[in-house]
Amino acid sequence: MGTFEIRRPELADAAAIHEMVAEHDVAVIGRADMTLADVADLLEELDLAADSWLVLDGERLLGWGWAQRHVVSPNVDIDVQSRDSQAAAWLWDAVLERARRLAREAGHDHARVDVNVYRQDAALGAAAGERGFAPATSFHRMRIDHAGAEPASLPGVTVETGSPGDEDLKRTAHAIQQEGFAEHFGFVPRTFEQWVAAIESSSAHDWNQLLVARAGGEPAAMLLGTDHFVSDDNCGYVRTLAVRPAFRGRGLGRLLLREAFAADERRGRVGTILHVDAGNTTPALDLYLSVGMRAVLDIDVWRAELSVS
Repeated sequence: MGTFEIRRPELADAAAIHEMVAEHDVAVIGRADMTLADVADLLEELDLAADSWLVLDGERLLGWGWAQRHVVSPNVDIDVQSRDSQAAAWLWDAVLERARRLAREAGHDHARVDVNVYRQDAALGAAAGERGFAPATSFHRMRIDHAGAEPASLPGVTVETGSPGDEDLKRTAHAIQQEGFAEHFGFVPRTFEQWVAAIESSSAHDWNQLLVARAGGEPAAMLLGTDHFVSDDNCGYVRTLAVRPAFRGRGLGRLLLREAFAADERRGRVGTILHVDAGNTTPALDLYLSVGMRAVLDIDVWRAELSVS
């Protein structure tokens, strides 16, 4: 591929990658959507020696691509960001081959590959379509701006707040999340240790923002907030909201959201953000709209099923 240099990324490349990704985001959606900390966290999480590549022209970064499997499932997330069409084509080939290998190494005969595409990003959508991808679902980024957020209550329901050292509450939250998300798009079962490791791989994690609701003494719902949108939007972020199927329709999700909104406002946050699958098996979008949230960005997930043979 021409005279371009191809090498594995290092943690020290975070700033150059962030500059390129921010340039792309501004062109597509009008603002940078990943912070430098987000890029650094992702580089920490990836197996840089096997799952990611950089393409450079001298010192100028032209492209970045990566593939990441969800534990031992056939589900693999990928991304390709590039300033150059040749670099992009090479990276697509590299990440898709790596996705096949990751699935094969986990004992699967196919790779289920997902790439996130901003609704406005026609070029990335076209590149995915040319390689056999098709839209599978969409996620709405929802936001509410706070002006006197008030916590709520429900008869017979108690809400516990987490802390970094409260392993029992974390285990309760994990069990609720695994049951509550079992039918959701892209769900892959994780052990407690895998779940904690995935959360703590982000520098934005905060176990103090864990909430667990009990109904009649039974674990029923959980919410986990993080600081993912603090540095760029001064907003809290609901990473996960899950309600066990037997407890749905009782207002528990609304209760935990109002608790989280009030806590974010006490922390000085101007709002709270979350993402919701438009094809969710529960009427989650209606819930978020009912508590005053609005959609501010749409992200489509394009999927391809690739044979690994």
